Amino acid sequence: MSRREGKSGEWIGIGSGSRLDPSVRAFRTVLVLAQKLRYAMDDRLRVDGLTTQQAALITVVEASGEPSLAEAAAALGSTHQNVAQIVAALVRKGMLEVRPDPADKRRKLLSTTMTNAAYWKQRDEGDFAAVADWFADLSPAELKTFCELGDRVLGRLDHA
Repeated sequence: MSRREGKSGEWIGIGSGSRLDPSVRAFRTVLVLAQKLRYAMDDRLRVDGLTTQQAALITVVEASGEPSLAEAAAALGSTHQNVAQIVAALVRKGMLEVRPDPADKRRKLLSTTMTNAAYWKQRDEGDFAAVADWFADLSPAELKTFCELGDRVLGRLDHA
C-alpha cells in the first residue's frame, strides 16, 4: 500500500491491492473520502463556530432561492428533523431567516441574510484555495471525469 492510501485504506481494504468487489471498494473509497473531506472542512470552519453541514445547507438555500425546510432536507439527503436543527443553529448565528410561505402558512421558507453574504465574501477565496489543494493531485481532465462519474452514481441513487 502506498503512503497516499493511508491507514484508513488499510483498515477497510480499499488500497490498490484491495481484493474487494470493485463496487464495494468504490463505495468504501467514497465513504472514506467524504469523511476526510468533511473533517478537513469542519476544521477550517470550526474557528467561526460553523460546520460543513451548516455550510452545505447555506449552499442549498442560496442555490434554490427560498426552499422549504422539506426541499432543503431532500436536497441534502437528510431528515427534516436534522435539517431543522441545522436551521435553528444558523438562525441563531444570523445567517438564515425562516418565514412562513404566503401560499401555505404551515410551510416554512428559508433564505440567507446579509450577515451570511458578508461572512462568505471574506472566506470564499481561502476555502476555494484549500479545496483546490485537496484535489491538486488530479489533472483538470481527471477532475472532470471524477465529477461525471459521481454525477452518474448520484443520478442512479436519485432514481432508486
